[in-house]
Amino acid sequence: MENLELRTALITTCRAMNASGINQGTSGNVSVRAGDGFLITPSGMPYDTMTPEDIVDMAFDGSYQGPRPSSEWRFHRDILEARTDANAVVHCHSVHATALACHHRSIPSFHYMTAVAGGTDIKCAGYATFGTQELSDKALTALEGRRACLLGQHGQIAIGKSLSAALWLATEVETLSQIYINALALGEPPVLSDKEMAAVIEKMNSQSYGQSSD
Repeated sequence: MENLELRTALITTCRAMNASGINQGTSGNVSVRAGDGFLITPSGMPYDTMTPEDIVDMAFDGSYQGPRPSSEWRFHRDILEARTDANAVVHCHSVHATALACHHRSIPSFHYMTAVAGGTDIKCAGYATFGTQELSDKALTALEGRRACLLGQHGQIAIGKSLSAALWLATEVETLSQIYINALALGEPPVLSDKEMAAVIEKMNSQSYGQSSD
């Protein structure tokens, strides 16, 4: 079987995503670049029973080998095709990030760690029906200059150089979302200046903060 190591790593990532609590059931999906295409989780299959043979091998033209791919394959395909800096995509319905997304609320620079997504904020894409090209287009727009975004009334997306980096970022986005919601209970929190955020981003980039390629 081709890409057995990547297939196994993808399943391990999915199980870790659910075990950490940032996703529930089969609601999330994960992909990783492989050769001239990518591997993606199949539609509606529990991660605990998933085997390497169940992982779907897709081409960028939308053709595939194996079971039916995740209904969200379009934004996985489009992100990996457009973003040469990313090799993996994690999509999940983490509770606090999704709560913000239900209000179409982006995460501002209320905390310096917002910079882990690559910019001064983490944007929320407008709502579109799941699995559609419209949703993919909106996600790509929200990800411009960023490594993560929220999806209006849906969930979140995190991308990375590796599966571990994308999963790490998705966890950070959920943590930031929880802190932001807690901070909002005391009123709208102050935000850091663009100048300070630029300094934080530069420092993070120089240290490859959170962008492990293992």
